[in-house]
Amino acid sequence: MTSASTRPYQICRQCAMDTSDPHIAFDDDGVCEYCNNFKTEILPNWHTGERGEKELAALADKIRAQGQGKDFDCIIGLSGGLDSSYATYVAKEKMGLRPLLFHVDAGWNTDQAVGNIEKLVDGLGLDLYTEVINWQEMKDLQVAFLRAGIADQDLPQDGAFFSALYKFARKHRIKYVLTGSNFSTECCREPEEWGGYPGIDTVLFKDIHRRFGQRELKTFPLVDILIYKLLYQKVLGMEVVKPLNLVPYIKKDAEAELERKFGWQRFQHKHHESRFTRFYEDYWMPRKFGYHKRRAHFSSLILTGQMTREAALERLSRPEMDEHFLKQEFEYVAHKLGLSVDELQAIFDGENKTYRDYKNKRWAIGIGASAMRMLGLERRLFR
Repeated sequence: MTSASTRPYQICRQCAMDTSDPHIAFDDDGVCEYCNNFKTEILPNWHTGERGEKELAALADKIRAQGQGKDFDCIIGLSGGLDSSYATYVAKEKMGLRPLLFHVDAGWNTDQAVGNIEKLVDGLGLDLYTEVINWQEMKDLQVAFLRAGIADQDLPQDGAFFSALYKFARKHRIKYVLTGSNFSTECCREPEEWGGYPGIDTVLFKDIHRRFGQRELKTFPLVDILIYKLLYQKVLGMEVVKPLNLVPYIKKDAEAELERKFGWQRFQHKHHESRFTRFYEDYWMPRKFGYHKRRAHFSSLILTGQMTREAALERLSRPEMDEHFLKQEFEYVAHKLGLSVDELQAIFDGENKTYRDYKNKRWAIGIGASAMRMLGLERRLFR
């Protein structure tokens, strides 16, 4: 395969993935490996019809039986975005479960996300537990990652979200963790070069924070991927469940249903429930690194018949948010992180680096990921 630095530009004939993924491979017909993986690995193992309905009912029975005598059957991490919101609706209304809704406030919620959470809690009559991350520690870790110069700028938030959820579930002996992860809108997984580092690597976190952080992380929740994948799940029996893979899940229909039933408000694009993630994916990543996560998001919708390739390429031809708004967001992010606009600009203009410039255990995570694919526990293309 031609190296990423010298290979000619190529874009998939079926989806929107291209050679901005430096290791992407195409077949002789110009179709990328993401499309071929969807056809051979995902489609044959994705059942949302009668078979999915039966599997969902059996799963619900199992979760309810295990939850007898307890306050809750399961726990759901709720961000206010579409996937977790619809998973919450499915759990309560279609599965008949009693989930505890768990929200992690890392300091970047949009008002719209907060409103959506409140509407679901009220409309479904469910209990919500909110864990607020110490802002001074959150800010220090985020600035450290920015100064590290890597593409993976959402790792601090992801570290807070998933670690807090799994620690809480483990502490309170909640066996089932329901997630909004799904094939319908996420079958095309972004490559790790695009900030898609595969999980919470405490070695990487600690090295970056040791080099660039200024404050001890006394309360920041951090659970390593090998702990929650191996110890919590394989040894202690926690199960992560993806109900959206067992029901018909069409993005626009789900949005309309949540709007009609609860007054839930749809977002312009995926991950816009977090003000930092919106800024990072719409400004920082494409302008500093040349990567557009929207390519993967739109390609998932193309593959599942929810978006035309032409519509995706038209959206990709322009920024998702207008220039004036992005300039305001740059200033907002700088000030919220305790930086001047010039300081944040200097970081933006600094040398681009990758996780390989820091201590990590990517090799171990890779072994685990390969094992999961061999066992059929992960169907998406993982690189």
